[in-house]
Amino acid sequence: MTVSPPQQTTDRPGRLGDDTRSLATDKRTSPDLLKALVSFGLDGQGVPSPVRASDDLDTVLAAVREADEGFQGLYDSIDVSLPGDSDDVETSVATVEGVDGDIITLHVIRPSGVTGPLPGVVYLHGGGMAILSADNPVHRRWCMDIAQAGAVAVMVDFRNASRGEEHHPFPTGVEDCLKAVTWVHEQREALGLSTVVLQGESGGGNLAIATALLAKRRGIEAIDGVYASVPYISGGYVWARERKLAELPSMIENDGYFVLCEQMGLLVRAYDPTGEYADDPIAWPYHASEEELRGLPPFVISVNELDPLRDEGIAFARRLARAGVPVASHVNLGLIHGAELIFRHWVGPSTRAAVASIVGFARDRARLAART
Repeated sequence: MTVSPPQQTTDRPGRLGDDTRSLATDKRTSPDLLKALVSFGLDGQGVPSPVRASDDLDTVLAAVREADEGFQGLYDSIDVSLPGDSDDVETSVATVEGVDGDIITLHVIRPSGVTGPLPGVVYLHGGGMAILSADNPVHRRWCMDIAQAGAVAVMVDFRNASRGEEHHPFPTGVEDCLKAVTWVHEQREALGLSTVVLQGESGGGNLAIATALLAKRRGIEAIDGVYASVPYISGGYVWARERKLAELPSMIENDGYFVLCEQMGLLVRAYDPTGEYADDPIAWPYHASEEELRGLPPFVISVNELDPLRDEGIAFARRLARAGVPVASHVNLGLIHGAELIFRHWVGPSTRAAVASIVGFARDRARLAART
């Protein structure tokens, strides 16, 4: 019997073609981004955590808190400067009472000396709904950019699944976000807002979409549009390889490129400890049916080429279109997960383009609303 040699697949992208590929050897990686990754030792394949999502919950939460410390350290130390930067914004703080009496802090950032109604962008930060704080140098610089581009940015300090020693699983975070956006909507005149758009990256992209879905479910008309960047919405990061290949192959193609699916699985476990919400679209919007999406406000879905999450964002954008929701979508070539926000110092043109797109979307929503 003749045995055929294994089929060569090296022409396929990323780790689909060669499972030894890394960001340093993948020719698609942006050269400017690669300089940053090399300086932080992030250009190789990610190292898996010894903790698995299937381990006991206390062990998983301890690993998530360790990841939080690591990312907070990166965010507190990374250079986010660009030539021509200005800190000329006005900031204030408001508080909103959550559904369980908890106090939600909102940081309001607006361009200095500008009067008259401005588009409003409610910013929900990334971190898999489990890690990172709202107000840190990376998130604050992002919201300052949005303000200086001509919008009012409202940064929401929702409760993560893991905050210190406390555990706030689903639906705490999305309930906090809905309370915050409802308050912003009610304060449009006082805040000088012409429109209210939700924007977030990664887990913040999840919460932006989920908040819109929850608002629709409850008949709350407060949201004029959603701009979800690199959304973390499937919860499927520890699915079997066969399912990933059939459904969302970027989870194989780009696994270990800055983020690992295994480690994202830990965040999923922190957010939904028993897995009972695995198919609930408020927890994981990827699973929303066309009927559940129908009637949502306009969307923009932005994904990055070298991100394990790329394909779930693309699939969701297509489902929105089939449901009749106005949606624009684009893929940013050469970028990893969240690069335009985290690695601003190195990928400035991509950062500025993203901010201009967000503010332009919010401004268009205001312009269209004024005509009706």
